[in-house]
Amino acid sequence: MNFDLHLDGLRAVVTGGTQGLGAAVVKTLTEAGARVATSARTVPAQPLQGVTYIAADLSTAEGVNHLAQTVLQDWGGADILINVLGGSKTPTGGFAAISDEHWFAELDLNLMPAVRLDRALLPKMLVQGSGVIIHVSSIQRVLPLPDSTTAYAAAKAALTTYSKSLAREVTPKGVRVLSVAPGWIETEASVAFVERMATGAGTDYEGGKKLVMDWLGGSRLAGQPSQTRLPI
Repeated sequence: MNFDLHLDGLRAVVTGGTQGLGAAVVKTLTEAGARVATSARTVPAQPLQGVTYIAADLSTAEGVNHLAQTVLQDWGGADILINVLGGSKTPTGGFAAISDEHWFAELDLNLMPAVRLDRALLPKMLVQGSGVIIHVSSIQRVLPLPDSTTAYAAAKAALTTYSKSLAREVTPKGVRVLSVAPGWIETEASVAFVERMATGAGTDYEGGKKLVMDWLGGSRLAGQPSQTRLPI
């Protein structure tokens, strides 16, 4: 898709910016002229020129604080904040297979990094009277896959609800808050997810994709329209 995006000099912070969708977002913002900082547990072997990589585990409060304080100290704040970080590692097996540890892990990865980072960086946006915050949710917020992603889907639903509430609070003050829910993107994380589904069902990768698409296409949640895209 061709479009003109001019972000010359704007300060952009992206979470999960070293792989998949996050890496694509970082590349797009950089090409548009923004100054970009992104989080990573480790700095990539081939970093993108001009991007600031901050080593931090955002599933912890300490990691989020390290990212936020680095941005505040180096840049004084941010103009754009895109929370891409997310994923699921809960095993297959339905509700009974989801332990407390799994539930907390999904919330700590898919909800709390956005909440904590917004809380740290949003006040500066409000002071300057401008800014954009984007939360990457998932179509699983309304179409969960009960065999393996109940906790992930619940965390993404919580993220969407949080986004709506935050938007109502801060949009009148000049800061836009958006929630987006993309469909199938064949990233490293989504491939690993399908492979996990396939292993649990005793099939191969293509069989795993079919399992997920069949579930979504079957619209087994009452009142939901048929879907053909695999969620992230």
